[in-house]
Amino acid sequence: MPIKVVLNEDEIPRQWYNLNADLTPKNPILGPDLKPATPEWLGKMFPMNLLGQSISMDRWIDIPEEVLEILYKWRPSPLHRATGLEKALGTPAKIYYKNESVSPPGSHKPNTAVPQAFYSKQFGVERLTTETGAGQWGSALAFACALIGLECKVFMVRVSFDQKPFRKTMMQAWGADCVPSPSGETQAGRDILAANPDSPGSLGIAISEAIEAAIADESGKTKYSLGSVLPHVLLHQTIIGLEAKKQLEKIGEKKMDVVIGCAGGGSNFAGLAFPYLHDKINGAQIDIIPVEPFSCPTMTKAPYVYDYGDTAQVAPIAPMHSLGHTFVPPPIHAGGLRYHGMAPQVSQAIAAGLLAPQAVHQLECFQAAITFARTEGIIVAPETSHAVAVAIQEANKAKEEGKEKVILFNMSGHGLMDLRGYDLYFKGKLHDYEYPEEEIHKALDQIKDFPKPQSA
Repeated sequence: MPIKVVLNEDEIPRQWYNLNADLTPKNPILGPDLKPATPEWLGKMFPMNLLGQSISMDRWIDIPEEVLEILYKWRPSPLHRATGLEKALGTPAKIYYKNESVSPPGSHKPNTAVPQAFYSKQFGVERLTTETGAGQWGSALAFACALIGLECKVFMVRVSFDQKPFRKTMMQAWGADCVPSPSGETQAGRDILAANPDSPGSLGIAISEAIEAAIADESGKTKYSLGSVLPHVLLHQTIIGLEAKKQLEKIGEKKMDVVIGCAGGGSNFAGLAFPYLHDKINGAQIDIIPVEPFSCPTMTKAPYVYDYGDTAQVAPIAPMHSLGHTFVPPPIHAGGLRYHGMAPQVSQAIAAGLLAPQAVHQLECFQAAITFARTEGIIVAPETSHAVAVAIQEANKAKEEGKEKVILFNMSGHGLMDLRGYDLYFKGKLHDYEYPEEEIHKALDQIKDFPKPQSA
């Protein structure tokens, strides 16, 4: 049995899988008037060709050759058999992971950054603005804009900006401008700082700033680019799961038992899981598990509601599991998982009973990451450690049950730019944060009169 499975470049998937074709959207995105958002309003933020992908009902959408030519720089990515981890756990389970850390920025994020930059330039856009949590998405968009020829402005959540300074350096190397959020460059940022000068920031705040900066350009040459949540973003990421299926078929694995991915906004989880969700919708018996931090329990504790995607209420209002758009999560080191909402498609799949979300504490995640590093050799991102932790849980469960399960998880990125978190862990300075129930109730109270989405 090989421990690494690779595909040739001519075996790369040439189409993305669109979940809309098999899980029909039941709830539209809303505008500020709480009515279905108009293309004209959404077009102030996003290029229309990308919006078209988000609402498409076609099951397969062709990947442009120009996009593939850039993806070939690291794709197809390898699939690994975690033999060292299996041996250490003494499990009868077979554990596989898709290694998305091999991209130049070190994560899965360029899978959508490249097509978003490509379609934006095709639409006549010259500049993209965005937010970033841990810096993975900001780095990926900076990378994509450098190769495709666009300007890039990144608002990085302040706590991560301080924890991970070399992410900013990466973005600068690719020609992007990166500032901490909340910043003094937008009205949204100034309002937050006036209320709380020491705000650690959040993805919701950074999104507000990025959208404000984009729509302030009346020429229309600046648009906003989102690294997760929206259907076209999740669509682009499905190349991960489509490759994984080909790789597993190549070595004779015919049945998958458990599919796992960490989930903040939902992009890397969806990228691996949606092709398997297609199988589950069509009768396959698969446990599909999105994993989140216990301190930001969007899927496991939050209701399925309509809510703003950002703090300043300038983003669209989406049907999603949400902790409330004003909720600011504790400053855990998995900055990419500190988002108050979940992708509408992932939320609908949870409501339909197709997914089994789990929440994990920070210390268990870092311990799992250390176990993985000492058995597989790769130091994973704090976000990815959530998937590792649940993969270990599932492998131990298989051992207790005496079952030879096949487990697949997405290794969404390496942690070589996140070593400060590991350093604090080794020094005993990290701790678990309790589920902030009272703060979440306060945040949710602000949307109590919003329309209620259909749950299934």
